[in-house]
Amino acid sequence: MLDQAHMTSLFENATEGIILTSGKGFIVMANPAVRKMFGYADEELIGKPIEILIPEKFKPHHNELREGFYKKPSNRTMGHGRDLHGRKKDGSDLPVEISLSHYTRDGEMFVIAFVIDITKRKEIENSMLLQKAELENITGKIRQLNADLEIKVEERTLILKEALQKLEQSQEELSEALDKERQLNEIKSRFVSMASHEFRTPLTTVFSSASLLAKYITAEDQVKRDKHIQRIKNSVNNLNDILEDFLSLGKLNEGKLEAETENVNIKELIEQTLDEMKAILKKGQIFELDCNNDLVGFTDKKLFRNILINLVSNAVKFSDEEKAIVIKGKMKEDNIIVSVIDQGIGISDDDKAHLFSSFFRAANATNIQGTGLGLHIVKRYIDLIGGKVSIESELNKGTTVNFTVPVKPNKK
Repeated sequence: MLDQAHMTSLFENATEGIILTSGKGFIVMANPAVRKMFGYADEELIGKPIEILIPEKFKPHHNELREGFYKKPSNRTMGHGRDLHGRKKDGSDLPVEISLSHYTRDGEMFVIAFVIDITKRKEIENSMLLQKAELENITGKIRQLNADLEIKVEERTLILKEALQKLEQSQEELSEALDKERQLNEIKSRFVSMASHEFRTPLTTVFSSASLLAKYITAEDQVKRDKHIQRIKNSVNNLNDILEDFLSLGKLNEGKLEAETENVNIKELIEQTLDEMKAILKKGQIFELDCNNDLVGFTDKKLFRNILINLVSNAVKFSDEEKAIVIKGKMKEDNIIVSVIDQGIGISDDDKAHLFSSFFRAANATNIQGTGLGLHIVKRYIDLIGGKVSIESELNKGTTVNFTVPVKPNKK
């Protein structure tokens, strides 16, 4: 029942290298990114010891480190405060960053390594060192010229000041590029950590329920079978939701999504969407719709539905049983304002400023299923349809999310 195509796509199309090793240190799986990174063909790495990717001078010490890790395993995030190198098939060194994760299956421990090629970062760092040396050299020349050419001090100072400004600007640009690259690696690391955490729970549930199903073989066990089948369905739905968030973010970042806008009856579209979502309501929860029949907006139907599904799902998820989820629609000037209102756990003032950031989870929501991508994706979708979004919330009293839909095409 698990969407194998999504899982395979995630593994095969990841831009970071992913290696799975057995408890004895042999390579079980290696994705295309890692094979390309180290210069190996499709099946050349499978069954080989992990030391095939370690430079010769580090191999003896790496054996000790690997044995120590297996005796006392612990996850390690990107960076980890030291320079690491891998060995390509042609024997050349490759600067890398590696994060490690592990799990146990059928009594055997498996280790997952996520590998990033940081060759570009090292080039940037070396370039910055050269720029710094050049900057120091020019600074020395300035002092010498000021001492030797007092008559032309203003003219010389101006010329060299401009050169210095250009070099400083170049250094700032290099620093910004390095900061952006580090931020990207931090986001990737958070993605790896989030994906590992969010996938582990539903996969464990699927595995345990599937194992228990085999034990219930009599007609009297049907209730127990139904219970575990439902648990498997719920876990698969969670996995699909997580994958959809990751895939949506990827499409947005690659610029593959564009709004296909048309005139849409907003009330009809909301009613259709809510009707499809009734199955996710908790016990006693209801949808209340307050919207005029004649509200016609200029928007993309699919993106609007995705926005509404995300916001309503959050309202249901963060609200208790017996609580109403209110959806309102009203006209204001050249926009339709759609509001999703719940009586849930609310959001603290400290967290409000970060709600639309990727992978952000509010402090009071860490124990509730989610990737931290939903509101970030909602904000990107609303930007695509030419709208705006705002949030009003108070802890333990509920949250209102308002977003706008233009009633006519935006002027470009």
